[in-house]
Amino acid sequence: MTAAAQHEIGETVLETERLRLRRFRPEDADAVFAVIGDEVAMQYYPRKFSWDDAMAWVERNMRRYREHGHGLYAVTLKGRDEIIGDTGIVRQLLAGEPMLEVGYHFRRDQWGHGYATEAARACMEYAFRELGAEKVISLIRPENLPSRRVAERNGMTVERELAHAGLPHLVYAKKREDHGKA
Repeated sequence: MTAAAQHEIGETVLETERLRLRRFRPEDADAVFAVIGDEVAMQYYPRKFSWDDAMAWVERNMRRYREHGHGLYAVTLKGRDEIIGDTGIVRQLLAGEPMLEVGYHFRRDQWGHGYATEAARACMEYAFRELGAEKVISLIRPENLPSRRVAERNGMTVERELAHAGLPHLVYAKKREDHGKA
């Protein structure tokens, strides 16, 4: 891979007051596994994730960048290169309707600092400003109270409940016209 291509893969996409969101690189699989391999952090997912799943996670997002121009991004604290989680915008198909979802996953040792809220807010702003989204959603299991609080702090409200991946999920949503109220 050329140096220019490598830079594009790992480029910074968004910055917040405390965080840097950059595209994943192939060597990020270990850092991703530190998040998705943690059974407590991922307890609301229907299965356990392996290291191979972490590599597939990175590859899937790199493919999303090529195909859609966005995906989940590696999150680091400004001034540090260590990945503490991921946040981004992914395409979902709900009841035949295409949607843009804000997703977030963080290492447990980084919980409680407001990073998920800060990163998700930046991604929502990006979806409205750069992707022209009329609405952004987050799919959250009803019992996942921490993720629900993140969505609510960012001005999202429950739009409906549905089965997704065979499990009940709440569809949190925020419309463009409501943007700026959180």
